[in-house]
Amino acid sequence: MKRRSFIRNTGITLGALALLQSKTMAALFSDPSYNIKMLTDNVGIFTEKGGTILFMLTKEGTLVVDAQFPDTAQHLIDEIKKKTEQPFRLLINTHHHGDHTAGNIVFKGLVTHVLAHENSKINQQKVAEKNNTVEKQLYPDQTFGTVWSEKLGKEEYSLHYFGAGHTNGDAIVHLKHSGIVHMGDLVFNRKHPYIDKSAGANISSWIKVLEKTTSVFPKKTTYICGHAGEGYDVIATSADLHAFKNYLENVLSFVNDGIKTGKSKEEILKAATIPGSPQWAGEGIERPLTAAYAELTAE
Repeated sequence: MKRRSFIRNTGITLGALALLQSKTMAALFSDPSYNIKMLTDNVGIFTEKGGTILFMLTKEGTLVVDAQFPDTAQHLIDEIKKKTEQPFRLLINTHHHGDHTAGNIVFKGLVTHVLAHENSKINQQKVAEKNNTVEKQLYPDQTFGTVWSEKLGKEEYSLHYFGAGHTNGDAIVHLKHSGIVHMGDLVFNRKHPYIDKSAGANISSWIKVLEKTTSVFPKKTTYICGHAGEGYDVIATSADLHAFKNYLENVLSFVNDGIKTGKSKEEILKAATIPGSPQWAGEGIERPLTAAYAELTAE
């Protein structure tokens, strides 16, 4: 090969490699493991691992709903600080589970108040004491029983408790002006839910909670789910809430029919699908079936 040709070809190869490397590095830094999606000019959701986080930026401070884990909460905090210099005014926990509250501790010294349902705080304390993780907790300093409502900036936000569902302390968070409701883990969009019987979960009551939710809030409300199945979004509609309600009804009906026909718990748990709710597929079907069996056979 002639020297000039070698230099020309080598230059093209090195240039291509440099371009490829540049694009790879750009993709690496522009595609973090977490994702932020703005729903309005000042309200967005953050997803990484754990329950979906909702945040609202105002001139009076920032409101955050749920905190995931310490490492992911720090990612959220860092990103919000890029968007605003206003302080963190309020952190709300929809319920006590670690994938929603373990990140609370990162807000220590940053946020003015932490707010949750009174049962959620009790549950968080019990679990932390049992697991010897008290020092890793930032507990709510404010709690509510049935409803809590305040204004922050131009937004009126309210928390509602409609009864036991995923736990006995699930708060529903409503941003009235924005038309957005964070359901926490009261909605698993096409994903088999975890049903925490040790914290007062009740499927029959959960169904009523969802019925009340769709009757109280406007039909065009945008709902945020704690979790969603593969291929589905954590942003949901009232139709998705209705579908999840039907799913819970189908779970109870299927397990009840199995009990009536003399099937054992082990036989019921072998089910691969929930009749009437084929969209809820994949791993985890034993969770709702076990909870339904316990609920239906309780004395």
